Amino acid sequence: MAGHSKFKNIQFRKSAQDKKRAGMFGKIAREITAAARSNPDPASNPRLRSAIANARGCNMPNDNIERAIKRSRDDDSANYESIRYEGFAPGGVGVIVEALTNNRNRTAGELRAIFGKLGGSMGERGSVSFLFEQVGSIIYSLKDAKGDEMLEAAVDAGASDYVSEDGSCEFFCEPDALHDVSGALEARFGAAESTRLAWRANTSVAVGEEDAGALLKLLDALEDSDDVQQVYSNFDMSDEVMERVSANG
Repeated sequence: MAGHSKFKNIQFRKSAQDKKRAGMFGKIAREITAAARSNPDPASNPRLRSAIANARGCNMPNDNIERAIKRSRDDDSANYESIRYEGFAPGGVGVIVEALTNNRNRTAGELRAIFGKLGGSMGERGSVSFLFEQVGSIIYSLKDAKGDEMLEAAVDAGASDYVSEDGSCEFFCEPDALHDVSGALEARFGAAESTRLAWRANTSVAVGEEDAGALLKLLDALEDSDDVQQVYSNFDMSDEVMERVSANG
């Protein structure tokens, strides 16, 4: 297993986005409702189990979780579907957008407008995803456990790789092993901050200051869309450029 020190540029500023996103609970609740429509029992519904784990990792109240599950049984609840969109950002950066929507025409139109307005372009399905691989992703804060302790447990459970930075560790595994690995870690260390299928870049694109501002504005706008659940990109930016652009933001 090979660890790497830098990962915050690959899946766009995960922690910062989670903290600032005003609609975070609403997006999580939508995922719980969508996951529970087929089966409201998390014990036999892996997707719902992951959604609830994410909710708890973000300190979502149990009452909110229970309401979201109950809403899935309402006859008039929205029938959301998961859709992946792909495109290119300034600097030639590849972007994958995962959305949960009850109106794919509305969502596609909104995302196409965001890409076009902010210097990017929407691509066809498959135009970007070949630059990534789908993996199981489990993120923990290291404040409650020693890194080597958690690493050993993750390896024993079937994790294949990890990246660590700023007091957090992200473990990767095969998609089919996600729930086994996350379950083993949860039993020992409690709920993760995030447990989900994710897209991990196989190659990165270096971005300089000339494209950095436009790139981050585009990714911010995509994150802010109500229908968007996750945004993945393959940019690599130095800490110095990231700090300067964010400060001018």
